[in-house]
Amino acid sequence: MKNRLKILRAEKKLTQEELASIIGVSRQTINAIEKEKFDPSLPTSFLISQLFELPIEKIFLFEKSKESEK
Repeated sequence: MKNRLKILRAEKKLTQEELASIIGVSRQTINAIEKEKFDPSLPTSFLISQLFELPIEKIFLFEKSKESEK
């Protein structure tokens, strides 16, 4: 899933470690989300949404895969 987390984090001048600490996950989790190697859980997505004061869909961009269209 595409996301804008790295851009939003940079705008708030937060490191991956700081963001991870605020929302209660590891720095590695933030790194994996930013690199689109991991999709966050719904509770984590809500925490990120609240922190950046944006709707989830403005942070995480859902795109249908070719597999889901079959």
